[in-house]
Amino acid sequence: MTDGTVTPPPAAEVRSPLSDGEWHRMHPLTPLFRGGLVLVIVAGVVIANMRDRLIAIFLPWLAPGFDGSMPGDPVDYVVSHNLILVATLVVLAVVIVLVGLFYLGWRFHSFRITDDDVEVRTGVVFRSHRRAPLDRVQGVNLTRPTIARLFGLAKLEVVGAGLDANVKLEYLSTANAEAVRSDILRLASGRQLAERGEAGRRASASQTVSAGITGLIAGAEAPVAEPESVVSIPVGRLVASQTLSGTTIFLVAAIAAIVTGAVTTTGWVLFAVVPAVLGFGAYWIRSITRSLRYSIAPTPSGVRITYGLLTTVTEIIPPGRIHAVEVTQPLMWRPFGWWAIRINRLSGRSMSDGANDQFGTVLPVGDRADVERVLRLILPTIDQADWPMIVENGALGPVPDDPYTTTPRRARLLRLLSWRRNGFWLGTDALFLRRGRIWRTLAVVPLARMQSLEVSQGPIDRALRVANIRAHTVVGRVSGSLGILDRDDALRLFEEGERAAIGAVAADRSHRWAGAE
Repeated sequence: MTDGTVTPPPAAEVRSPLSDGEWHRMHPLTPLFRGGLVLVIVAGVVIANMRDRLIAIFLPWLAPGFDGSMPGDPVDYVVSHNLILVATLVVLAVVIVLVGLFYLGWRFHSFRITDDDVEVRTGVVFRSHRRAPLDRVQGVNLTRPTIARLFGLAKLEVVGAGLDANVKLEYLSTANAEAVRSDILRLASGRQLAERGEAGRRASASQTVSAGITGLIAGAEAPVAEPESVVSIPVGRLVASQTLSGTTIFLVAAIAAIVTGAVTTTGWVLFAVVPAVLGFGAYWIRSITRSLRYSIAPTPSGVRITYGLLTTVTEIIPPGRIHAVEVTQPLMWRPFGWWAIRINRLSGRSMSDGANDQFGTVLPVGDRADVERVLRLILPTIDQADWPMIVENGALGPVPDDPYTTTPRRARLLRLLSWRRNGFWLGTDALFLRRGRIWRTLAVVPLARMQSLEVSQGPIDRALRVANIRAHTVVGRVSGSLGILDRDDALRLFEEGERAAIGAVAADRSHRWAGAE
C-alpha cells in the first residue's frame, strides 16, 4: 500500500459466490437428474406400448388397414365413452403434482460452505442435515455423468473420514462445481479466503445466475481446463493389459465350459455359467472404458486424477490422505515391464461398494518411468536417499547386497519361491514391504499414516523361530502383512517402527497442509 489504496487479493484467493457462508440451492435441474429420469423411463415404456396406435395416427401409410383400435385398450375405452376431457385433466393434475413435488424437493435442498464445514440439508417431510468438517476432508470428487454433461452439470462429493461420511452436492453447473471444489480444498488446507466487497458480491451473484441460465440454454458443458498429466496411457496398452489379466483368463475358462456343456448337452452348465460370463464381460469392458481419458497431475491442493470415457470422474486427493501404496506386477505383464499402482485411502464408502476399486487405483497400467513419476506425486515426503528402495531394490529386487531383511534360509520351505524376495526395509519416512516372486508386489506404508504395528506367531512359526508382521492402516486393497521373518528381525522392526512412527506423526503437518495465513 503506497498511495492510500489497498491492493485487492488475487482472484484465486477470493471466495466464490457459493462459498460465502450462506445457504444456496442446487441447480434447478437437480430434481430431474436425481429422480425425474424415472418419469422419462415411464414415458418411454408407455410410448413403446402404444407404438402401433401412434403409427396409425401419425404415420398411417406404414400400417395400412389398421384403424388404431385395440380390443381392451384403455384409450379406446376413454374415446368410446367420451372421457377425453376427464382423462386430460387427470394427466394434467398428475403432472402438476409431480412438478410441485420436484419443486419442493429442490426448494428444500440447499448447502452452505463456511470456514469450518460443508453442510447439506435435504428433505421436505423427513429432514436431513449433513455436515463435513473441512479439517477432516479426505478428498473432493467431481463426477460428470453422461446425461448430466449434456446439460453442463456435475456433482461434487466431499469425502469424509468415516463410513458413510461423504457429503454430496448434486447437481451444480460445471463451472460452479469447479469453483466450489477449489474453495473447499483451499479452506481445508488452512488458508483464510478473502471476502469480496459488497459490490463484488452482488456482481458475482448476478454472474452466477447469468451463467446458470446460459448453461441451461447452451446445453453441453464447455471444455474444462485441466493440468497436464504426467502419464499418458496408450489405448493399445490399456486393452492389452486387460487382456493379459486374471479376468480374461476366467472369461476364457468360462467360455470353454459353455462350449463343453453345449457339446455334451448338459444344459444346466449354460444356466450356471452364462450369467457369470456376461457379468465378467461387462466388468472387463467397464475396466477399459473407465480408465480411458486417464490423467494424473499435481495441483496446489493435492494430486488430481481424472478418468472415464462416458462418465468422467475427477478427484483431488489432498496431501497426507494416502495411507498405503502398492506397486504390483502380474506375471503376464512382466515381459512388457508394466506395473499398476493402488492405494489405501478413506473413501467414505463400505468395502462392498464397487466404487472403492475405482477410487483405489491411481495407475491402471504403466511402465517403470510412469511408476516413478506417479510415486513421486503420491509419496512426496519420501526422503531422496530412500527412492532406490522403491523401484531398484523393492519392485525389481532383490539385487546383490540386498538391503531388505528377508526370510531366513531355515524357513525357506514356507516361502519356497519367494524367500529371497520376501522382506522389509524401514526407511526414514515409510515402511517398505516386498512380497511375491510370481506376482510381484511392493507395499509402502507412510509412517505418519500407520495406525499400529503387529507381530504374531503360530505354532510352526515358533518352532522355526520366525514371526509375521502387519502394519495396520485404513482398510483397502493394499495389504500391510508380511510373513515368515526371523523372530529377532520382527521384534527389532516392532521397536524401531514404533519409535519412527511416533516421530513421523509428531512432525506431520498434512492435517492442515497450508497452515493459517
